[in-house]
Amino acid sequence: MTQPASLISRVSTAHLDPADRVAAWEEYNRRALVGLKCSPYAEQGLLATQTNVRFGALRMADIAGNEHVIERTSAACRALPKDSVFASLVLSGEAVFYHGRGCLTLGAGELVVYDTRRSYLFGFAAPMRQLLVDIPRELFAEVPSPARFSADRSALRALRTLLESVAARPEAVADGADETALDLLRALTTGGAPPLFAAKDYIDRHLGDHELTPARVAAAVGMSARHLGRLFAAEGDTPGRYVLRRRLARARRDLADPATRHRTIADIAHRWGFASHAHFTRVFRAEYGHPPTDLR
Repeated sequence: MTQPASLISRVSTAHLDPADRVAAWEEYNRRALVGLKCSPYAEQGLLATQTNVRFGALRMADIAGNEHVIERTSAACRALPKDSVFASLVLSGEAVFYHGRGCLTLGAGELVVYDTRRSYLFGFAAPMRQLLVDIPRELFAEVPSPARFSADRSALRALRTLLESVAARPEAVADGADETALDLLRALTTGGAPPLFAAKDYIDRHLGDHELTPARVAAAVGMSARHLGRLFAAEGDTPGRYVLRRRLARARRDLADPATRHRTIADIAHRWGFASHAHFTRVFRAEYGHPPTDLR
């Protein structure tokens, strides 16, 4: 079974006056992807293309260009907030990725996963192409620091094949391709990841389980419930509060989605692990300052 990926938008700077290309590129990205600043380094100015598609819960940008640097500054993070995790796969060229804790270098076939709420700089010293997956934060575990993954990882090879097929034939994307992509990204990011990251990932994949408890999470990732509690406490949190926030975020997304208008608030609450409609309404209002009915 297939469900076509929907084309969101497409842009090219080739037809623009060289003096206008950077401003046009920055404005397009602000609207379609993320707020950033761009600096070209080729004599002919910025020559770049971008195609944005949606498949399932994910968006993907297919970006190609000549030598340039893009930067998401701290000021841009504040003025143009973006609450996503980005997974950027370099298909050709080489890149450097600067962030608050250091610098990563990437070659063709390598991937970097990072948080759009934090500043970064992405530089390309030669013609490049990348596939960038835009993941809503509520679908993925927290990314405490940008992480690079090498091209020889089997999960990354499978992810590359999937993303290239979405880019090449968006009209024939397999049903569930977004979940497959998320599963592959989770396999990459949790393989050898810190225990807290693995615990959060397990929670995020089992939010609809009404039997989800700290003890169950701890057992799934190979630690005691007490140790799990200490890991969350180091962030000023608890496993229970984390589960509640993530469940509320998923429910809120469904409530705001026109595709789920046929489902009742009680159905959506139950889907995301809330046994009581009254309890769901109470904690939703406490978290967001308004009742869930405001989204209907």
